[in-house]
Amino acid sequence: MKKIGIIMGSDSDLPVVEKAIETLRELDVPYEVHVFSAHRTPDEAKEFAVSARDRGFGAIIAAAGKAAHLAGALAANTTLPVIGIPVKSSTLDGLDALLSTVQMPGGIPVATVAIDGAKNAGLLAAQILAITDEELAGRLSAQRKEAAAKVLGKNKTIEEKFNQ
Repeated sequence: MKKIGIIMGSDSDLPVVEKAIETLRELDVPYEVHVFSAHRTPDEAKEFAVSARDRGFGAIIAAAGKAAHLAGALAANTTLPVIGIPVKSSTLDGLDALLSTVQMPGGIPVATVAIDGAKNAGLLAAQILAITDEELAGRLSAQRKEAAAKVLGKNKTIEEKFNQ
């Protein structure tokens, strides 16, 4: 199975990124986690992106706040799918990071999840790998069924309490 690269611009992004890590662990998807900054360690970030395919990665998750150029910098140096997580880390409540991540120029796509949407980034990365991995696709389907069962259980509780 291919692995997922998880790159954060700062270790202060870790509390958000941990939700992606937890999601990948639950699905038994291998991953590596690194801290590379688009601005402070651009050479290391570029080297990671350039070599990622040869190193067995199938997709990259990039989390960054404020100017949030990390996902775009990585995407500029690989043809692997890059998923950006805009991190709420400034007085603009993450809107700056969202716009920096989602507004990529034509030709360099970055899939972007919600502000602090690391769980969905992990799920999207797993879905990308599941295109060619039937076992992983099955685990994703089972997880969805489990989530639906939980909602239906909550619905039953609410119905019993309020419906006569």
